[in-house]
Amino acid sequence: MATVISPKKSVAINPIKQSQPLGAALAFLGLKGTMPLFHGSQGCTAFAKVLLVRHFREAIPLSTTAMTEVTTILGGEENIEMAILTLLEKAKPEIIGLCTTGLTETRGDDMEGILRALKKRHPDLSNVPVIFCSTPDFKGALQDGFAAAVEGIVKEVPIASEKQTNQVTLLVGSAFTPGDVEEIKEIVTAFGLDAIAVPDLSESLDGHLSDGEYSATTTGGTSLADLKRVGASAFTLAFGESMRGAAKILQQRFGTEYQVFSRLTGLQAVDEFLMKLSQLSECPVPEKFRRQRRQLQDAMLDTHFYFGRKRVALALEPDLLYSTSIFLQEMGAQIQAAVTTTQSPVLELLPLESVIIGDLDDLEKLAVGADLLVANSNGKRVSKKLGIPLYRQGMPIFDRLGNGYFTTVGYRGTIEFLFNLGNLLLEQEESKAKH
Repeated sequence: MATVISPKKSVAINPIKQSQPLGAALAFLGLKGTMPLFHGSQGCTAFAKVLLVRHFREAIPLSTTAMTEVTTILGGEENIEMAILTLLEKAKPEIIGLCTTGLTETRGDDMEGILRALKKRHPDLSNVPVIFCSTPDFKGALQDGFAAAVEGIVKEVPIASEKQTNQVTLLVGSAFTPGDVEEIKEIVTAFGLDAIAVPDLSESLDGHLSDGEYSATTTGGTSLADLKRVGASAFTLAFGESMRGAAKILQQRFGTEYQVFSRLTGLQAVDEFLMKLSQLSECPVPEKFRRQRRQLQDAMLDTHFYFGRKRVALALEPDLLYSTSIFLQEMGAQIQAAVTTTQSPVLELLPLESVIIGDLDDLEKLAVGADLLVANSNGKRVSKKLGIPLYRQGMPIFDRLGNGYFTTVGYRGTIEFLFNLGNLLLEQEESKAKH
């Protein structure tokens, strides 16, 4: 059991944390025909948009209620109404994802009351779901905002209908890339199951070119029709501890049983996932996964020489930190330091002495003497200063291409992850060798 150490500094130095509204926007971007709407100043939206564009290198639809000094004091109801009506007229979204920011949360706008009054004045809004989630950026982090948006989605959109025995809902947390979501869907459908991913970043932020005309909203993701069908799923598979709340909401609303998979990287983790799918589908594990499993076993044999007793320092969001650190320990590495962004029940389950909720300054102090750093691109400064190689993981990654494609889940994703890390450690050994 790890001791979770809360921050004691009055300021963050070289922050690692990304805001809740950013996380909520990322979740909404996994829904088809959606426009995320930030209730705050234009700057709040601009910063989030720039970060998402740099990470995915795609066009990112984001809108704002454009609060000013005056409207912040007097109240933002009129700005919300104007923003929503303008979006309906010009962008024509199928779904609007409304997120608060620190500015409006500090003021304390009654968002649910505002939306009720707005729907009374404009009955035509009943055809377009406006999904609200409270995401103050002065607390929590990206993972919390993402989870809040998914909880808002499953609370607002799905409708009760007759259960479909072969249909399952996939609640995919913020720790998983679009490539991860694609791999998870392929594995689930290989068992003959009908999978609805919520949200589905693999169809919206996977880097595809659209055949149609320019769209002001997301061009892929989970459709509104599929979201409504979620109530008919026979089972919910939740990936990442942060998705437990959304899974519980579906259980309360529709009686849908669920199971949370805290990680999908590593031999044991994938074995457990496939056995659950075999149980749900009443089908044996397909031969292609048996072959991939044997390939992973061989990859682990090939690479374990380079992982043994290597000291690793990590700075990641809680779900991603848990998945990565457990896998590294399975490969024989030692976790020298673990820094994260926000509280999570999964942190106490880490087999470490302590986990710090802090920043990259904390990582810099704790990582001295480590063999490998794992963090987002902002960890580059720490890497250069300490002379330790950096494996980029999480968000943002702005100095590498293909962030929408990389995967670390399933047998194939674990093999790719294993070789990428192993090659870094191999290069580090060669650079220190005396010729």
